[in-house]
Amino acid sequence: MHNWRQNILERFIPRLHRLTLVSDPDGLLAEESLAMELEKRGFDLIEYDDAVEFRYAYEKKYRSIWDNGENTDLVVVLRIPDTDLDSLPYDLLQAGKKMSFSLGEIFPNLSPPIIESLDLSLLDNLFEAQQQIIPDRMGDNATIDFVLRYVFGIDAHLINKDHELFKTLIHLHYGKIILPVNTAERLINVLATHKAFKDWPLDLIVESSDRFYEFLQERWPLFLERYSEDNQVAEMSPAVALNYSGPQLLPFDHDDIRIYIDNLFVEGRLLAVRAPKIIVDETSWMMCGVANDSHDNLKARIDRMYAIIKEEMPGLEARHEDWSSFALQWAELNALICSFGPNTIDSRLLEQRVQLNEIFSEWLTTHYSSLMNIPPSTPAMLHHVPRRLSRDRELNHESRVALIVIDGLAMDQWVTLRQIIKSQKPGLSMLETAVFAWIPTITSVSRQSIFSGKPPLYFPGTITSSNSEEKLWRQFWEGNGLTKHEIAYQRSLGSSGKDHSLDQSFDLHEIRALGLVVDKVDKIMHGMQLGSAGMHNQVQQWAEKGFLSSLITDLLDLDFDVWLTSDHGNIECQGKGRPAEGVIAETRGERVRVYPTQELRSQVSESFSFAHKWEPIGLPSEYFPLVISDREAFVTNGETIVGHGGISLEEVIVPLIKFSKSDI
Repeated sequence: MHNWRQNILERFIPRLHRLTLVSDPDGLLAEESLAMELEKRGFDLIEYDDAVEFRYAYEKKYRSIWDNGENTDLVVVLRIPDTDLDSLPYDLLQAGKKMSFSLGEIFPNLSPPIIESLDLSLLDNLFEAQQQIIPDRMGDNATIDFVLRYVFGIDAHLINKDHELFKTLIHLHYGKIILPVNTAERLINVLATHKAFKDWPLDLIVESSDRFYEFLQERWPLFLERYSEDNQVAEMSPAVALNYSGPQLLPFDHDDIRIYIDNLFVEGRLLAVRAPKIIVDETSWMMCGVANDSHDNLKARIDRMYAIIKEEMPGLEARHEDWSSFALQWAELNALICSFGPNTIDSRLLEQRVQLNEIFSEWLTTHYSSLMNIPPSTPAMLHHVPRRLSRDRELNHESRVALIVIDGLAMDQWVTLRQIIKSQKPGLSMLETAVFAWIPTITSVSRQSIFSGKPPLYFPGTITSSNSEEKLWRQFWEGNGLTKHEIAYQRSLGSSGKDHSLDQSFDLHEIRALGLVVDKVDKIMHGMQLGSAGMHNQVQQWAEKGFLSSLITDLLDLDFDVWLTSDHGNIECQGKGRPAEGVIAETRGERVRVYPTQELRSQVSESFSFAHKWEPIGLPSEYFPLVISDREAFVTNGETIVGHGGISLEEVIVPLIKFSKSDI
């Protein structure tokens, strides 16, 4: 069937115009599949956002090529809303072919503000529905209802029973579907018109996965209480105090719902509870939610998690959102296995990891370059994060943002942290997502991209050091309208001792953009000799001291919007020998070597067949990494370390969490 991309692609004819100027206010050319197809056809896309940065990349990479008589198909994309192509520099206007694309042209009968709020990955279902139904011109509410029905599979007007609402909410939250604000509000308003749902806390559990699972968690014990020793339904216990309003009894046992419950407990979304006064048969589906400290119970949970991993593993045609979602499931499995203690990594995990990272590394070679220019409203890469924070401030100039970067925190270690933070600060709510780190996954590359809001291409002079982060952070925010007194940065947080608290020299009440680096996890990693399980144990002990949870709540109390992320993850690996390369490598890590020329890199790679010659995507021109995808390392043969720098899933996909205070 004809799709919306074809209308755009047919206008790009290779070798017809060496320079094309495109007005793309809705970011259509950044859509992952479309960007990949343009790249396959030989088109290079570069965004015109900052005039100085653009001129640097344009002159260095393209102008010099053209001056040498070579040719490229360069597409300069202007995404600034309400800005005409004629605002571009004169030399571009003279040489370039003009084009424009917008969602309004693709969906002429749907409300533009509603369509613009959708993630680009959702446009396929919307376009298909439009082709089949050919709707009349619609207003906002009619468009939202159309989107809910044909994009998200929800007809709010037909939901009128508890199990139907329950199933809809699980569909949203377990599927990690984040509704745009206007769509969520419309869904809540329609549901609220049904008398059956007048007591449900719709405004909380529709928009927040964290709060929805809390809502389920406190009702699960009440559900179990209804079953007597012979597994027959007993009378309802007297009313109990609940944090969330709504019905005490939820239909966990409905056929449309119980199929999800096992996965929710296995993946840690819900926590099993003790039920000493009732007996549930070991074969009952309810057993997944009954706490049991036995070795066999934990092993059964791990076995079930392996089955989920096998079923859910993305393929080579997957979108980046699929990998981000899967990374959390993979992290849950790794954290579960590490909970057994040191030396518990079984052969199944190693075999699964090999298969997983073979697929992931191949996927990266074809998809990674398309992630750079995705609009930052839903960050895909680390340099999108400060841009997202800046956009939030544009919507509310009084808002204050705090970004906590935990150096070296992997997704599975975040799973460990998450449970501790929840137990220490039960009033916290977390919006849990994931983003791609920069490759190579080392601090000087990836963390600088966070604080600068730029690809590493734009800081070639400091790419081997992290000492310019504060300068880059300040430049970013001053470029987005803040004064120097409203910006603060601090590193080396998280260690014990009073000297590692927040700097008293800046006034937190005055700060609008606060950047913080917690480096304790990275220090644990570089001293770790007990592998991943030992790493988890040390991270858990550090988290239990309460520094991180207190930092988050203190910032929330000061009305900061608090975000947390990491510059890269880590992986347990085995040494396969050190390259005998003298001083030719500019960066010599356990999982990466970086060379100034392709020739030098090729000389070394011949002796290390397990390493990949990574193309310098978004990197300076004289920066050629040699990276590892699986469990090998450039250290002494047989030595076990926890390292980073490579392109494994564990190193590349990192957590991105937004915290808020619960308002129940």
